[in-house]
Amino acid sequence: MTEVGNDKAINLLIITGMSGAGKTVAVQSLEDLGYFCVDNLPPVLIPKFAELVKQSAGSMEKVALVIDLRGREFFESLSAVIDSLREIEGLSFHILYLDANDQTLVSRYKETRRRHPLSTGGSPLQGIQAERRLLQEIKGSAHQIIDTSQMKPAQLKEKIISQYGQQGSSLTINLMSFGFKYGSPIDVDLMFDVRFLPNPHYVEELRPKTGCEQEVAAYVMEHKDTQEFMERLIDFLQFTLPHYQREGKSQLVIGIGCTGGKHRSVAIVERLGEVFGKDFTVRISHRDMEKNR
Repeated sequence: MTEVGNDKAINLLIITGMSGAGKTVAVQSLEDLGYFCVDNLPPVLIPKFAELVKQSAGSMEKVALVIDLRGREFFESLSAVIDSLREIEGLSFHILYLDANDQTLVSRYKETRRRHPLSTGGSPLQGIQAERRLLQEIKGSAHQIIDTSQMKPAQLKEKIISQYGQQGSSLTINLMSFGFKYGSPIDVDLMFDVRFLPNPHYVEELRPKTGCEQEVAAYVMEHKDTQEFMERLIDFLQFTLPHYQREGKSQLVIGIGCTGGKHRSVAIVERLGEVFGKDFTVRISHRDMEKNR
């Protein structure tokens, strides 16, 4: 927790996003972490609730609110309410937006045999598309977006616990390699395309290996273009990371993408982990590396 005067800043987590994207799993995970959770609070009541939490003398420091279309008659006021929260002295809030692609959401609705809240008499897809349009503005205001399309509930729970399980001023850097041919991740804060670098895929003896292996990493790093790119990227991150930390950001997701997510992006993520692991908590994931085996 950061300090504001003599009072602790409140950690107010607002959870919203697409119906069927995992809000129930998220709130259950947060309850396990000791959050005071309120489900389906009308947006117009959020400022009053925040003031009540402030008056709790620190007994309610971790609060999570789930806001969704069940209260859709109030939902259109959400953006204005979010703006009003910025005026509350001593209040620190974070918006988590849960998303999934249309195909996944349709499949989940078919499995549960539930009706989408906006598909009155229509197909689930019509309701999903209408909801996506309605949520477009609040999605743009989100501090964190998690795409659950490829996640099982246990994986989402693990991510929530990893993301919000520890509070404090330290910054955790999540370094992710990925392949553009499998789609760009939507839950990254910074994304860098390294497909312009020499590709080990075209070296026969390196093709079956990955960027975690010394031979591939050496090949990627020995080129002048890579060395100049890394110098500029490291310099950029060394400048920006303290500023993110100063603004109270606890998690930063950096995506490094190449064509298949096996060689170049993996090698660069590993190298960045070595550089920034000295000063920050660093978590490394290689989203698509095993798909190319």
